[in-house]
Amino acid sequence: MAESRRARVERRTSETSIYLELVLDGQGVSEISTGIPFLDHMLSLMARHGMLDMRLEASGDLEVDQHHTVEDIGLTLGRAIKEALGDKAGINRYGWCLLPMDESLCLTALDMSGRPHLTYRAELPGHLISDYDP
Repeated sequence: MAESRRARVERRTSETSIYLELVLDGQGVSEISTGIPFLDHMLSLMARHGMLDMRLEASGDLEVDQHHTVEDIGLTLGRAIKEALGDKAGINRYGWCLLPMDESLCLTALDMSGRPHLTYRAELPGHLISDYDP
């Protein structure tokens, strides 16, 4: 059996402190604490449905805004995925998914070339979701 693809990444800035352990070939087990309950929930779902094992501890200047923590977790997660994939042996460069969930429809297209880019189009509510500011 091939060795599990895994990474351990830490990121510290003046706004945040993040520690992440990620196993790509996991069982969907997660232990997540970001200080943002909605984000904890979404990352837990990502781990469960993606069969990723994830341990994430994050603290940030939530009294100022949640966006520093969310951004730095995203950067840390991206770095961990890149590190865990290594030379990307056996990985197709392109992939996509169209996923209906409850009252939403998500279209995701990925290019694993290593060039960073994100396009995000969503109609966001002008109010809080629980205590999360979309």
